[in-house]
Amino acid sequence: MQEYSRLVGIDVGKKRIGIAQTDLLKTISSPVGTFPPELIIKELQKIASQAPVDAFIIGWPLNTEGEEGPATQMVQEFINRLKKNFPQIPIIKVDERYTSNKARDVLIHAGLPKKKRQQKDRVDRIAAALILQKYLEENYE
Repeated sequence: MQEYSRLVGIDVGKKRIGIAQTDLLKTISSPVGTFPPELIIKELQKIASQAPVDAFIIGWPLNTEGEEGPATQMVQEFINRLKKNFPQIPIIKVDERYTSNKARDVLIHAGLPKKKRQQKDRVDRIAAALILQKYLEENYE
């Protein structure tokens, strides 16, 4: 792992993909944005061109019993795309159960009006940040 590099968190969805990134010291996770699947590789290339990326931290959608379901196949297909486009960057899967609910709670606590909290793109980028923050807490503290 490089001294000054970042981790990138990714929350994969059918219509949108949320992205978050750490600072260069890998201490905090911040949302970057939400992007349509067809533009995501270009956006990740842009991020990787600005600073070295140590790893992609991908939300792995398990059901409440901890088992893989239909969504895991979609995420695995995305991971295959990532491997093809970024063969040098490791991909780490993180259990993403309940991150969308936690993201909604974050928006409530931030005082966002209900109408803005219902905008799915906000939830997706916060979920990506929560996935990345979970990984940081489990591996860097």
